[in-house]
Amino acid sequence: MNYELKKYFPNLSDEQAERFTMLESLYPEWNEKINVISRADIGELVVRHILHSLAIAKFGLLEDSRNILDVGTGGGFPGIPLAIMYPDKKFTLIDSIGKKITVVNDIISRLGLQNARGIQIKSNMFKERFDTIVSRAVTAFPNFVKQTRDNLIKGAPSRIVYLKGGDFAEEIAPFADRCKVYNIPDVFEEEFFETKKVIELLNK
Repeated sequence: MNYELKKYFPNLSDEQAERFTMLESLYPEWNEKINVISRADIGELVVRHILHSLAIAKFGLLEDSRNILDVGTGGGFPGIPLAIMYPDKKFTLIDSIGKKITVVNDIISRLGLQNARGIQIKSNMFKERFDTIVSRAVTAFPNFVKQTRDNLIKGAPSRIVYLKGGDFAEEIAPFADRCKVYNIPDVFEEEFFETKKVIELLNK
């Protein structure tokens, strides 16, 4: 298993470690057929995709979650690494692009993940509700909140957990009373994470 994963998550089970090792080979294999991850990034798969996804786990933001929706998952991030990390939680990964969901479901199957599924659908057409929604900066944060608010369960604690980089202070200003920002460099020291953050928005 990769050095960075061992360094930051030393207590992985043997099964988790094996799945992460498999993940490192499955994406380059698929990328030869479909450009799931940019050519520039595939050599940095662990840090820029797997570890970035796992920042959510490092901050413990899914500890109280049971059913998680990954919106705009692309090739399966952050949903697949999180599903490996949390085998006791259920993950639904959605994207409007069919070939990406083909990759997602193949990888889920080959990893033997019983707690994850991929669905090709636009988020505004998807009607199921979840206690947590995760995503990697698919749009400006206010747009994302608007697009996904009907997918959060009502009458119980729920949240959006959003991976985003750069300066987004204006974007989150309308949600200041129920929003918390976590700095990824506080937990991961790689240069890639210098401006990367996790936004947690608690649902009203």
